[in-house]
Amino acid sequence: MKQRILVVEDDSMIRRLIKINLEKHGYDVVEAADGEEAKEVFMAAHPCLVILDLMLPKVSGEEFFQWIRAQERNEVSVIMLSAKSRVTDKIEGLKMGADDYITKPFEPDELTAHVEAVLRRTGQFCQKISHDGLCIKPRKGEVQLYDTDISLTKHEFNLLYFFMQHPNIIHDRETLLEHLYPYAEISVMDRTIDAHIKKLREKIEEDTSSPQRIQTVRGMGYKFVVQ
Repeated sequence: MKQRILVVEDDSMIRRLIKINLEKHGYDVVEAADGEEAKEVFMAAHPCLVILDLMLPKVSGEEFFQWIRAQERNEVSVIMLSAKSRVTDKIEGLKMGADDYITKPFEPDELTAHVEAVLRRTGQFCQKISHDGLCIKPRKGEVQLYDTDISLTKHEFNLLYFFMQHPNIIHDRETLLEHLYPYAEISVMDRTIDAHIKKLREKIEEDTSSPQRIQTVRGMGYKFVVQ
């Protein structure tokens, strides 16, 4: 499972350089050019770490950082990246709660080393899978849809986790039943899966009559669709 990093930087060349270098080292990278866009991308991508330029248009880096913390997402690490190079600026950033502070100009490999160091310290708290705003945290037993907590039963949670681990793959009812009821002593009806999926769709789909996440493949089964 790749760890996802959000790069918030208004300079497109710097943003692109960071993205290329991090992807080369196996990270999944999403981008934002200003503070407002960063909020939208953050809610959709649910990153494990944010590389945050402080001098941003629309919403400053400091404001965006406070917004992250206000979401009670302390499991998200933040590396501040700034041209503000005074010692007092660094101290202020770290006092705000940043996990690291790097000044511009910087070497891409140096930044990657800082990312790896931060994730070694904090990455165990960020075990999650997310697709298009839907985020599942298996170690915490939590599910979020953008900024809303979703309450699932045990079977609904296990079913969603299985789907999100294997996106765009068709699973027949027998496979799903074996996953949910591996030690069943009595026969479980195929339609039990349909009932679980119906209830799950009611919680994660905008329109249950035309589901976009968990889709039915007629005559074959179901699949979790990721574009």
